[in-house]
Formats: sequence, C-alpha cells, structure tokens
Amino acid sequence: MIYPTIQTEDPAVYEIMKREEQRQKEGIELIASENYVSRAVLEAMGSTLTNKYSEGYPGKRYYGGNEIIDQVESLAVERAKQLFNAEHVNVQPLSGSPANLAVYMGLLNPGDKVLGFSLDQGGHLSHGHPLNFSGKLYTIIPYFAEKETEVIDMDKVEEIALREKPKMILAGFSAYSRDFDWKRFKAIADKIGAFTFADIAHVAGLIAGKQLENPVPYFDVVSTTTHKTLRGPRGAMIMCKEQFASAIDKAVFPGVQGGPHDHINAAKAIAYGEALKPEFTNYAAQIIKNARALATALQGKGYRIVSGGTDNHLMLVDLFGSKQITGKEAEKCLEHVGISINKNMIPFDPRKPMDPSGIRVGTPAVTTRGCMEKDMQTVADLMDEALMNRSDENKLTEIKEKVKQFALRFPVPGVE
Repeated sequence: MIYPTIQTEDPAVYEIMKREEQRQKEGIELIASENYVSRAVLEAMGSTLTNKYSEGYPGKRYYGGNEIIDQVESLAVERAKQLFNAEHVNVQPLSGSPANLAVYMGLLNPGDKVLGFSLDQGGHLSHGHPLNFSGKLYTIIPYFAEKETEVIDMDKVEEIALREKPKMILAGFSAYSRDFDWKRFKAIADKIGAFTFADIAHVAGLIAGKQLENPVPYFDVVSTTTHKTLRGPRGAMIMCKEQFASAIDKAVFPGVQGGPHDHINAAKAIAYGEALKPEFTNYAAQIIKNARALATALQGKGYRIVSGGTDNHLMLVDLFGSKQITGKEAEKCLEHVGISINKNMIPFDPRKPMDPSGIRVGTPAVTTRGCMEKDMQTVADLMDEALMNRSDENKLTEIKEKVKQFALRFPVPGVE
C-alpha cells in the first residue's frame, strides 16, 4: 500500500509500517486468531468516521451530529442479525474481553458461579482465569477435556453442572480443535435454570459460512470478536435474545465502555456484508479443508495432533511429546524462518505455560491468501525442515528463502 502523507509527515512510522507489510507478504501466517482484511475494511478503518464521538445508541445519543453515524451502526447491526439469525445485536464492544465482561455484568452479580472451559485445556482468559477479571469477580467452576481422548465429555459437564448449579454456563474456547455441542449445553443449562453464554470468537466465520452449527438460536447470549475467521476489523459484538437486549446494552454502555469506535463499526458493517456473499461460504469450507490437510501432513511426519485431528480452523501440536521440542523453542525457530505460530499448552501439559509442550496452528490467514489443501503439504514440509534443523543457522537461512518464495506466490488481500 502507498501512504504518501505518512511517508512525508512521519518517515519513522512509515518505515515501520512498510517493514511490517513486507513481513506479512513474505511470511506464512499460521496464528489461528489472525487473518487479512479486505481493502474496503482497511479504508473504513482509516476514514473520517474516526472523528466522531457517539456515546449511546442510534436515536439515543448523548452528543449531537450523529444522524449519519446512526446509519452506519444500524447497518452493521442489521447485517449481523441477518448473518447469525440474531434477535438483538450490539456492535459496540471494542474487543473480545470487554464484550465478555459486559455479558458477565449484564447477567450476573459478583460472586455468582460460572461453569467455563479451563484455560489450560483450551479455554480463554476471560472464561475464568484467576488473574483475569472473570476469575477475580466470579466463582468459576471449570470443566475439562478427557485425558484419554482430549475431547470434552458432555456427560461430565452435565454432572458438574447438576452438582454445582452455576448461574451461567459458558461454552467457548481459544485452543480446542473440536466442535461444540451447543444443543447439549443448552439442555444442561435448562435443567438447572442457568443462563447460556457462547463465546464463538474463534469460529464465528465458520458459523457465518455455514460450516459449523450456529449457537445463536439456542443460547441466551453469544459474543464474538470480529477478526479471526470472520475476517473483519479488530473488535467484537454481542448477540442475544430480545429479553436480554436492555441488560446487555446497558452493560456495554455505560457499563464498561464510553463512546464506540465509529470507523471500526463501519468496517464491521463491510465485513458482515462480505460474509453474506456466497463466496464466503466457500472460504469457510476451505479453512477447514486446509486445517485437516495440514494436520494430516504433520501427522505423516510424526507429529502428534491433540485429539487426533480437527473439526475447525486450528490444531494443537504436541511437539514435546512427539519430537522433544518445546513450544517456546518451536515458536522462536519458526518465526526465524518466517512462519508465525504461537506456543500453547496442551491438555494436562506437564510443562509450564510460558514454555509449554505444544504449539497452536491455524489456517484462516493462509486460506485468505489462496492456499489450498495441496499447499498444506508444502507448509508442513517447511515447518518440519525448520524444526529439524533448528540449530543450523545456515540451513535456517536457506529455509527462510524457501518460505519467502512460497509466500510470495499468494497475494495479501488489501495490500496487493
């Protein structure tokens, strides 16, 4: 992209931006929570809509001059409703954790019990980690994957729920490669009169693309980020049944936020419009095909995939168990050759969180660039070659060039 004004007015920032652009072009992006947005989304984020302040909601603002801003926020809301079959949508949350905080505040009182997926098993910080607001303000009861299968046993979830009787059941994850049984979660919650809250941040695009089941028709409240598989700007939204609309809206504003970011809401509207097009369904399907192909290719090289495979866009690779390589070591090595992944704990990991046994790998970004199943074999080859030669600087330099030549075959949307 060309940034003539930045280049002139602030060459230091310009130089950093161009180097990051080059890194994205020449590297293979396998971080499961990252993606590339369209040029239209990029343009909206840099628009004059950022100049407006609009505390409140359409038709009920605290400042004047919002008649046009009301239109763009309303458009985003209507498109989100259509995309997810939602009764009510709030598009103002600035990111995933504030969105989840608003859900807690809207439905619960401090100290209430919440049943959530444990972080070390694949859950998220905001699902009850003791250092997070969720763990500090609420009584978190964790559920886990089974040690033998590394898959959640819903009978065990029901057993815990019936015993503990939480006020809310939270279903969602950040590092779990299997689909969730939304209907079963709802049935369990109904037995004890608990609220149902789904965090679909990672799989929202796969749900919008009709590849995974949509929890919105069943659950009381559903939150999601708007980037990741949904391929929109950095941000979030909350969807809920109409009966919870007032509580959720008040929790977002004035509960945890001030004015929304109107330029981001415009970018969300554009991204939702893109996701409503037929080609987005093809994209979502390809993400899963690529993830399964990559998992199979890595398994063929002796790497253990947690739970044996994937139903979505990501996988956890047990490097220490299969190759005696730590997640920290692998992340550093792969980054050195231009492949981005993140170290990650695996279920029942014997190692520490900052140097765990595994890595998390995802396919949304490479799929956006146009990679297909056959390309996943090349990606696996490059990963394996780097990891097997991690102490050979000359070899790693050769592999970095291979990564670059592979990546440059696939344009970066919005940039090229």
